[in-house]
Amino acid sequence: MASSASNRPNGAGVTGIPRVILGSALGTMIEWYDFFIFGSLATVLSLKFYPPGNDTFAMIAYLATFAVGFLVRPFGALFFGRLGDLVGRRIAFILTLTIMGFSTASIGLLPTYQMAGWFSPIALILIRVLQGVALGGEYGGAVVFVAEHVPDNRRGFYTSFIQITATLGLFVSLAVIVVTQQSMLPATFQDWGWRLPFLASIVLVTISLYIRWKMKESPIYTQIKAAGMHSTKPLTDAFTNWKNLKLVLISLFGATAGQGVVWYTGGFYALFYMQTVLKLNARTANIDVAIALLAGMPFYTVFGALSDRVGRKKLMMIGLLLAALFYIPIYKGMQHAAGNHVTSVSSVKDKVTGAIKLTPLAPDAATDKLVPAKEAVNANHAMLIFCVWLQVLLACMTYGPIAAYLVEAFPAKVRYTSVSLPYHLGNGVFGGLLPLIGLGLCATTGNIYAGLYYPIGVAALTFIVGMIFLKETHGKLIWGETAKTD
Repeated sequence: MASSASNRPNGAGVTGIPRVILGSALGTMIEWYDFFIFGSLATVLSLKFYPPGNDTFAMIAYLATFAVGFLVRPFGALFFGRLGDLVGRRIAFILTLTIMGFSTASIGLLPTYQMAGWFSPIALILIRVLQGVALGGEYGGAVVFVAEHVPDNRRGFYTSFIQITATLGLFVSLAVIVVTQQSMLPATFQDWGWRLPFLASIVLVTISLYIRWKMKESPIYTQIKAAGMHSTKPLTDAFTNWKNLKLVLISLFGATAGQGVVWYTGGFYALFYMQTVLKLNARTANIDVAIALLAGMPFYTVFGALSDRVGRKKLMMIGLLLAALFYIPIYKGMQHAAGNHVTSVSSVKDKVTGAIKLTPLAPDAATDKLVPAKEAVNANHAMLIFCVWLQVLLACMTYGPIAAYLVEAFPAKVRYTSVSLPYHLGNGVFGGLLPLIGLGLCATTGNIYAGLYYPIGVAALTFIVGMIFLKETHGKLIWGETAKTD
């Protein structure tokens, strides 16, 4: 009986897998879109929701608000993880999508600082908290839901479609911004056009909610609950049991922390770096990064499928090691491709606000002295896209197999809770703070590459811990858990 359960193709029938993946992935993509549209418009919205007069203070304050959404993601993971293990995966990620969608739309209706004073940034922070909590519950639910429908021997391939959603959400956010910008005058976009990408979330969420409402519960969860094998105290079972807690800690420091910084370096840090340090036009930087993301997305499924053959751990460790070794050469290539010869940044503290002012410096052609760098107009965009694409490829190598690993590492009765917490600590805390820490290090040291020391250090540490403690889960038969209920 165990053999028949472990080899069962899937709980909904073979033809149901595409529908399961579509419903899970579409909703998750929309949540990432909602989450990332906030960061993609940083250079515009930082001046809308914070006091005028100091652009650097506004940017740092905005990035701090952006980071709040990451910091609360673990709390969302605990709340919705517990809910998903208690009452079911489906209900939990219907709620997360609803909260995220309407929170995002409300940003499109929020008054600016000029209209409402300090109410504006305070309300923005509260909305970011809701977004972070919702996303904290979304990913674990989507990954577990898909993994508990598909064959054991193709779990890496099928769950990698959920991994695409983060990059796809970032890509769609950049694409919507570029299309909106090109459809109106720059002054109009600055005035009110920036609200449209947020308001578009209402339509996307409505479509996804309809699809998710029609979906049935995970077959594995349905069986273990019917047999009374589900957990009635998921948080207690997940984190007070040392065997499970040890797996959570190993998953965090041996996999998700490094994976988080590698993903955010290739997406957000590269974008912020191009705009603030290399002085590229914001719209041009958005387009370059969007092209690199689009070219890199298919490789999530390539590495996910490859992990079904060679294992999860090997691919993730190789990706982390390559990231630690090659980030500085890649960013030197980006600096060269920008063509504005930025060599350092100055960091001057504003006497009124106390904020650090970040000014990229480049040698003056006539005097050879360092002067504030001008906007890069002769950049080699093909080279910039290639450099970002290399970073996305490293993200694919680490991120593509990690969903399958996390699902296989934990038992079904506490899977939602156990998967969600290390993932969102690694991505939400270690990865989410990367833009703020990275640009802060550049500003305080004057070294344009200093921001890379943080992701290099975290990737290297995760590689060491993972090589020593992380166990290969490839080949685990999670359908075997249902054999006891047959």
